[in-house]
Amino acid sequence: MRSVVFRDAVRASARLSDTSCPRRNGNRLVRIGLFIIFMAGLGAVLFAAEPQGVVLVGAGSSVPLPLYRKWAEMYNQNNKNVQLQYVAMGNVEGLTQISHGISDFGAGEMPLSADEKRTGNLTELPVVIIGIVPIYNLPGHPQIRFSGEVLADIYLGHIKHWNDPAIKKLNPGVNLPDMQISVIYRPGGKGSNYVFTEFLSHASARFHEQIGRSTSPKWPVGQPAERSSDMADKVKNTPGTLGYVELQYADDNGISHASVMNPAGKFVKATAESITAACVGVEAPGWDKLAASLIDAPGADAYPISSFTWLYVRPSARDQRRTSALVSLLNWGYSDGQSIAMQEGYSPLPKQLVMKVLSKVNAMK
Repeated sequence: MRSVVFRDAVRASARLSDTSCPRRNGNRLVRIGLFIIFMAGLGAVLFAAEPQGVVLVGAGSSVPLPLYRKWAEMYNQNNKNVQLQYVAMGNVEGLTQISHGISDFGAGEMPLSADEKRTGNLTELPVVIIGIVPIYNLPGHPQIRFSGEVLADIYLGHIKHWNDPAIKKLNPGVNLPDMQISVIYRPGGKGSNYVFTEFLSHASARFHEQIGRSTSPKWPVGQPAERSSDMADKVKNTPGTLGYVELQYADDNGISHASVMNPAGKFVKATAESITAACVGVEAPGWDKLAASLIDAPGADAYPISSFTWLYVRPSARDQRRTSALVSLLNWGYSDGQSIAMQEGYSPLPKQLVMKVLSKVNAMK
């Protein structure tokens, strides 16, 4: 009975987390309201099906969505009393849910501010390391190289064609077409925006002044793609396009992604190894920062657009039963869950960092 109920709840959640509808005429507020109603209804239905059951619901960024879907699949198969469900609705909206006590955890790529930690009684826990990659669709699928400055000028609208001299200079010998660059971006509230704009702000003083680091940048050019999967679909199916997604979305869809120049002057392609190198460059030897930026990390082999993806949790929650269930889930997530992350192509946390994170998890009460 419980598996059937939870299956139906997952399907309902997927419909609510589909953010493809335009955000106008109050649709965003309506969707948040529907999510709140859904959360309450989900808990009631599941507790009716099995009074001792706990459904842990997280909400947030679509960047780690493939990982949390896999976690839910594996964890739910082996746990009768605790189930996991994750709703992708954006970094900022996920933070809103946990701040207001609606979800059990939030998720995203934006570190918490001091005010968010204080007023929401929140802390962030790094889960895995991710890389945001520039994806593109060009005839012949050439391997392209970008610097942060060139990417910034494209997203500012100053570079408009693929054979622009600035791009050609970075790609000697590559046959670049005389084709307009169709820029694709994420709309407001997205964790991938935060990571990408932080990198561009590091690389370009002009970008820093005009747009800056933000989950909701005011892009001067391009077309929006609501979800990470929408971004991947648009670039994959439209020649001349340029976008940015987490590495897994590029790999899973067979989309070309560029090598990017790091502070050492080396063009590095995002891989599990180069993303981990960014974490090591920032965290070693202390392994105690946990909320640090990995953008432009030191090290010749470090991929420069790397980041943690975090869980936002309450160190002391209002419901001891749910807290205990969450602690059990997180202990699994930092053991078996890290192995699953690696199998799915993510960069797991180094063991030294896992030990520090688990000390915080097991202090939750």
